[in-house]
Amino acid sequence: MNKELFKQALIKFFAGLILVGLLLFLPAWTIRYPQGWLLIIILFVPMFIAGMIMMKKNPELLKKRLQAKEEESEQRTVILLSGIMFLAAFIAAGLSFRFHFLMMPWAVSMIGAILFLAAYALYAEVLRENTYLSRTIEVQEDQKVIDTELYGVVRHPMYMATVLLFLSMPLVLGSVITFVIMLAYIPIIVKRIRNEEEVLTERLPGYADYKEKVKYRLIPFIW
Repeated sequence: MNKELFKQALIKFFAGLILVGLLLFLPAWTIRYPQGWLLIIILFVPMFIAGMIMMKKNPELLKKRLQAKEEESEQRTVILLSGIMFLAAFIAAGLSFRFHFLMMPWAVSMIGAILFLAAYALYAEVLRENTYLSRTIEVQEDQKVIDTELYGVVRHPMYMATVLLFLSMPLVLGSVITFVIMLAYIPIIVKRIRNEEEVLTERLPGYADYKEKVKYRLIPFIW
């Protein structure tokens, strides 16, 4: 086992766990926020399990997923906007619970949890299909175009999964305001995809042909 990679993964995992907890429970001014705990469980338990599996079976993929230094200036803007969106969304959820403002029924949180876990499963399948995935826009050595399975349906199945993940989060948290805020992810991910496709078309052999073969970027028959 790569001890340094394991240490890095644990630090990022617990830092994320603590940050999300603070952003939810401090504005709520209580730890008795059941929707907040529900999100933390379904977000971080599968994340921990997936991380341990990658650590054992594909440490290189885990290393790529931990890499967050973006070289493309446009993508740094996307990351900044996404960070602001998440801060606002989680804080709004805590405040909504604290002041009982525009909260959804518990049944909606359960439906949201099911959708969230389904999106997680989709995300895991994408990671299985494409070992070149990283968190940054780059073309790796010996990288090839993946055009089978989910990649034969849409060109960016990972982003399709993240859209479902992020839009199900506010349902889990039960906050209408958070849902409205998270809708900002749609134009953010569109911006990221357009820039990513420019880079891949220029630098990855065969990607231009792949775009002709698979017409839809994110949602089948829509876009």
